[in-house]
Amino acid sequence: MQVILSSREISQKIERLAHQLIENCFNESEIYLGAIKGNGIDLAERLQTIIEDNSNIIVKVFNISLNKEEPWNEPILLSMEKSNLKNAFIVLVDDVLNSGKTMQYALMEILQFPTKAIKTVALVDRKHRRFPIKADFVGLSLSTTLKERVEVDLTSNNEKAYLI
Repeated sequence: MQVILSSREISQKIERLAHQLIENCFNESEIYLGAIKGNGIDLAERLQTIIEDNSNIIVKVFNISLNKEEPWNEPILLSMEKSNLKNAFIVLVDDVLNSGKTMQYALMEILQFPTKAIKTVALVDRKHRRFPIKADFVGLSLSTTLKERVEVDLTSNNEKAYLI
């Protein structure tokens, strides 16, 4: 197990991602962060705090719950009414972007209503795409083998990202 991001580096990357979002959304009065179940929620909440502390943008976080292995097998649930997202500026947030499957299925659920824009944020991008998803904002791009895996721990005081 190799540490690829220390606690300090994770904080720096999240700070930079938040400021990139502020720059990209400066004309927006409100944005919605769609947090993928798991670490996406912790990441979105941290982005929300930084964005609101450094801009006049109102940030609303909603959770997206789905079966990451077989998203077609179970309903995809949003913690917010989909109609609230109509014509909204939406940012999909996840800790690790690998094949793009999880974000693709979340995106399909959100696209049931017209949106103003949809962007994607990933703390770590592994670039092993099987689905047509790209990360608009990335903390760390990482070349890995298909057998390797990236694990991110954002919940402990000693947060880290590991290559396993």
